[in-house]
Amino acid sequence: MDIQWYPGHMAKAKRLLAAQLTKVDLVIELCDARLPLSSRNPALGAMVEHKRRILLLCKADLAENSKTQKWLQYFKSQGIAAMAYDATPKKTKEAKSFIEEAARAVIERGERRGIAKTIRAMVVGVPNVGKSTFINRLYGGTIAHTGDRPGVTKSNQWVKVSPYLEVLDTPGMLWPKLNDQRAATRLAYIGTIKDAVYNVEELCISLLEDLLVVRPQQTMERFKIKDETLRGYELLEAVCRGRGFLMKGGICDTDRGCAVVLDEFRAGKVGKLTLENVPAPKEPVITEQATGDVNNG
Repeated sequence: MDIQWYPGHMAKAKRLLAAQLTKVDLVIELCDARLPLSSRNPALGAMVEHKRRILLLCKADLAENSKTQKWLQYFKSQGIAAMAYDATPKKTKEAKSFIEEAARAVIERGERRGIAKTIRAMVVGVPNVGKSTFINRLYGGTIAHTGDRPGVTKSNQWVKVSPYLEVLDTPGMLWPKLNDQRAATRLAYIGTIKDAVYNVEELCISLLEDLLVVRPQQTMERFKIKDETLRGYELLEAVCRGRGFLMKGGICDTDRGCAVVLDEFRAGKVGKLTLENVPAPKEPVITEQATGDVNNG
């Protein structure tokens, strides 16, 4: 399955983000805790490299906690301040403290000049990662538009969440070319990429096959699958029969089956899942000089 998506509003989002960067003190990047690597736009890193930046692993309640902790340690080793976040009052309070700590240098610089500095932070991330939901939690009400589909936020929006903190909600931005199709498929799993740009049946089958590898028992129980060796279209048909998604004449209603599988996965009903593991440490390169084998003549 080939997935490519970079519509016009993505290019517009990039221009809007670049125009606002000079006005912010801090960049708050959000990724999905189930896909901590694939859900980070590499183009964003290059754009905000000269700004103080923190990373929130959102929807952490849908991910495996043990793997999330490993990812937090990984990002720490990369020099990135990160925390796990889910949209609860407790975690939102922790996130506010996390933001304040990251911006402390700016606050203290203002205090030395006798100024009560208002921190301006930009919230960035790929589509449907939870930016608007996060801002609404910080604000304590509904002020940013949210939805369970990508592309809900269409333009930049400043939100004053406290007397000394303003945040900017930005449209989700993908990178121009999804070279890693495995990553693209995973982004489609979590709803980052619109359903209209790929074959939904192929995506659903791919997801079911992945789920049978990482959570076989839970997947079989959830979707009433009796034969764990099934793959391809037969697997999708088995789900339809098991869950009773049948039309007249006993024909499998695969449209309904796909919609239910994707919706239930995205809602965490299959169980807590993290689809990416921390990259293995790179082996050190041992040169001849390092081993003392070089011939100096």
